[in-house]
Amino acid sequence: MDAPQREHHQSRVGVIDMIAHDAKTDEAVLVMNEPEPWDDSDERLIELQERFNAYVSFLLDGEFAEWDPKLAQKRARIEVRCAHMPGARAIELLGQIRDQLGHQEIDVQVVVKENL
Repeated sequence: MDAPQREHHQSRVGVIDMIAHDAKTDEAVLVMNEPEPWDDSDERLIELQERFNAYVSFLLDGEFAEWDPKLAQKRARIEVRCAHMPGARAIELLGQIRDQLGHQEIDVQVVVKENL
């Protein structure tokens, strides 16, 4: 099984794994790949929080609009694609993040896919 290809956009977008347009929902989708197993350590949860912060600042601070003005006008969804089921603490954190971002009209979805 080959390693998945990471899409590289301009360097300032380097923290975003992939950006796509979901034609079905007409949403901008920012994909966050989490291929590592979840150990529920503080360090891992802080890293997850920091990744979300980077995605959200990209969406809200004008970088996305600069990168793709049309797509940036659409409702946004952050899709966390995990190779392993998140642990209890990660699920709790993801729920909190989802609630927070809901106020900013950013949807959060977690997709567990083996062989990410």
